[in-house]
Amino acid sequence: MAFGYVFLIVVLALTVPLAINLGRRAGTELETDAELKALQVAATLELADLASPAELREALALPQGFDRVVITDAAGRVLADSTGTAISQNFANDQRPEIQTALDGFPYSESRFSSTEGQDILVAAAPIWQNDEVIGTVRMTRDIADVTRAIRTTTFGLAVVGLAALAAGVVIAFGLAGSLARPMQRLVTAARRLGQGDLKARSGELTGPREIKELAASFDEMADRLERVVQSQREFVANASHQLRTPLTGMKLRLEQAIADESDLRVREGLRAADREVDRMAEIVDRLLVMARRVEEGEPTVADLGGSARAAVGRWEERAARAGSTVQATGPSLAALANPSDVDQVLDVLLDNALSYAPGAIEIETGSQDGRVFISVRDHGAGIPADEQARVMERFYRGKGVPTGGSGLGLAIASELTETWGGSLSIESPPDGGTSVVARFRPSSTEPAGP
Repeated sequence: MAFGYVFLIVVLALTVPLAINLGRRAGTELETDAELKALQVAATLELADLASPAELREALALPQGFDRVVITDAAGRVLADSTGTAISQNFANDQRPEIQTALDGFPYSESRFSSTEGQDILVAAAPIWQNDEVIGTVRMTRDIADVTRAIRTTTFGLAVVGLAALAAGVVIAFGLAGSLARPMQRLVTAARRLGQGDLKARSGELTGPREIKELAASFDEMADRLERVVQSQREFVANASHQLRTPLTGMKLRLEQAIADESDLRVREGLRAADREVDRMAEIVDRLLVMARRVEEGEPTVADLGGSARAAVGRWEERAARAGSTVQATGPSLAALANPSDVDQVLDVLLDNALSYAPGAIEIETGSQDGRVFISVRDHGAGIPADEQARVMERFYRGKGVPTGGSGLGLAIASELTETWGGSLSIESPPDGGTSVVARFRPSSTEPAGP
């Protein structure tokens, strides 16, 4: 389509100035020719006696193409008129500036509308010299309606040619645009489907320029590799789940049985510590599996951030009470483009961190800002040093001085789950202390589904 606009501009840029220049050139040539003929007639009178009617009659012979010849004296009074209608009239007036110009010794020509004749005319005047003195003028006129019609015909012809060229250009432009747009649209559709989780999406063989064909082939090759990688990842998830969970489950059962059978308190306490470590290992395995699995499966669904916040309070208030903390949710229900279960998992990670490292009052807040909707978890603990805020979302990174027991994967998982839906996770330090972890999502115009 852009090509069509460019072609239209080019046609107009060429046709309009060409028509204008042709019209101007035709007018200029007519005026120049009339001026030369007026000078020729004036030259024949340089040795003539302007008081002689016979000699004036010879000068009144109409040059080809002219309708009227008038000869005046040095005062602009008409001495001879080929139409015989203006004898003795004074032509040196404002309506005939060419007479005064010729009396000043200069030839003159122009095209203008004549109020006395009621039509467009071409007029030319030239001085008659004798003994280096202007003794009169020659004025010639002609109707230029035919010339105007010819110019208009030429301009119309150019316009027709321009419109025909424009129509042909538009047809060509649409043809080219279609030949380029259709394969590109097909490629865009395939890329969108692949980005939404359809690993079978391919562009297939496309028609068009060589570059588009090469691009489509490269895209399909990339999609093939991506499908193989995801498939191998899924196989890894299945294998890891079987290989890791089975021995951990067996170990936990044996430890629980040993704890039940052991009578020595010190040994039982050691067994309980080992049991807790097995639980922690199982948690690490679960989080590693979440990190490895494919999160995005098709189009994002709609999550109710306010509902997720209130549900999180219900899940965590008992643990918060045991830790001497409180959890409360504030803010409106906002629709976000995200999977509700992923939002719940992000909140679980953030609340787990807050209760583990900064017990006390914990607030979950929802809101909108800068075209995004957000849900945040804020604690009132010691806060995270500025130089560590960027690193705490790295896998397995643990901040300095934090209590032992964590896996270093929670914030990394929360960040990846948020980014999966086009969102972001950031850590902020409120002015009055503590830490606020904010998950931002794209808003949805669709209301979230009810429970």
